[in-house]
Amino acid sequence: MHTYDPLYLFIQGRWLGADGRDTAAVVNPASGAVLGRVPLATAADLDLALDGARDSFDLWRRTAPAERARVLHAAAALMRQRAAHIATQLTLEEGKPLAESRDEVLRAADYFDWFAGEARRIDGRVVPANRPGVQQLVKRQAIGPVAAFTPWNFPAITPARKLAAALAAGCSIILKPGEESPATALALARCLDDAGLPKGVLQVVFGVPDMVSARLIASPVIRKVTFTGSVPVGRLLSERAAAGVKPITLELGGHGPVLVFDDADLDAAASEGAASRFRGTGQICIAPTRFLVQRGAYHRFTERFVAATGRLVVGDGLDEATQVGPLANPRQLAKIAALVEDAVEQGARVLSGGRRLDRPGYFYAPTVLADVPMSARIMHEEPFGPIAVLRPFDTLADGLAEANRLPYALSAYAFTRDARTALDVGDGLEAGMIGINQYRMVATELPFGGMQESGHGSEGGAEGIAHYLTNKFISQI
Repeated sequence: MHTYDPLYLFIQGRWLGADGRDTAAVVNPASGAVLGRVPLATAADLDLALDGARDSFDLWRRTAPAERARVLHAAAALMRQRAAHIATQLTLEEGKPLAESRDEVLRAADYFDWFAGEARRIDGRVVPANRPGVQQLVKRQAIGPVAAFTPWNFPAITPARKLAAALAAGCSIILKPGEESPATALALARCLDDAGLPKGVLQVVFGVPDMVSARLIASPVIRKVTFTGSVPVGRLLSERAAAGVKPITLELGGHGPVLVFDDADLDAAASEGAASRFRGTGQICIAPTRFLVQRGAYHRFTERFVAATGRLVVGDGLDEATQVGPLANPRQLAKIAALVEDAVEQGARVLSGGRRLDRPGYFYAPTVLADVPMSARIMHEEPFGPIAVLRPFDTLADGLAEANRLPYALSAYAFTRDARTALDVGDGLEAGMIGINQYRMVATELPFGGMQESGHGSEGGAEGIAHYLTNKFISQI
């Protein structure tokens, strides 16, 4: 039997349980069983968290970069030591296969190591003056206490990107993870606490999302907001941040197009495409979703893609053989069923899946829809689940027009053996991240973020720490 960790709030260095607080059930999506109950922060809890973030900020920002780096490196080492346990917690509460959970925890540790290095590379510049006897300096300093909001689908790596960058910059931070997968984020907080992070620099709270975000963002303590999640919630938090003239980084939804040209390696495009589409049960913002295939290769690609989809093993993420786990919650299950039903009613063909699996938990068969009409909802809405859409196109211009039709510009992909075509699609696709002849392009040293309604700002890479720093110009005689 796999045990599930006790759940807490982490405020001013104290682990606070459910006593005197409302709670929410955390459910294993593979079985429907209740794993535990997460305490929900009260208004008083949030005020204590804000006090802690305010009081600890000056200490942490003045801590030497080498010491901040030491803490982050130590936390990363603890994450690797505890990776098996943290990955089990992640799979229990989120549902993804253990292999994916282990990979996620290890990549989260990589972000802490990367930003530990960035902490020591924060620099400024001396600018020659146009008057004698004047020294002009530009310094980069921590922007202030941060409010960070993360979703349930990547409960290790998404908090890691925000925590590691903010802490490396010298910011204190209040993290509100998704209530569906709280144990993973708490395990990261435990690693930071055990690594010697000063008490109060990090707070972790859970609660009613609207109440928590409204109270934190409105507080004058908070100087920076960062959010990963849906477009509608991103709009709402943008409005709240704007009321206080606070900068906000947004990583929102996507609807990843894939352009597959006649000359592409169809075996790679199809087999790797199916694996990438259904990884995480399709609950990944950068997942390829709309496979736009040039007409000459359409039928050959379709055969290969459907065959690769049919070979995927669906099951409980704790089973090492599982490749596709359950959806995270009943809301996702209902949404996927409604999108498939709508597409079929309007003429789409179901080539694989298209049904809920008859077993406990929130399982839906990996689904391939062909010839989906443009009027179908799935051609306009991010599915965030195990559905792939196949449609033919004729010319490069046609393919780019469809790929760029939606306002979601997070990720896009293309497969071609022609160098000129590769250059043209790299220039022509409107997305913050583009993979050519590959689906896996995320790395700690590279920026992660989108354009248009998929958000703004980047996480990861040298760009990731910039949003937690502010420029200060000093002119001295």
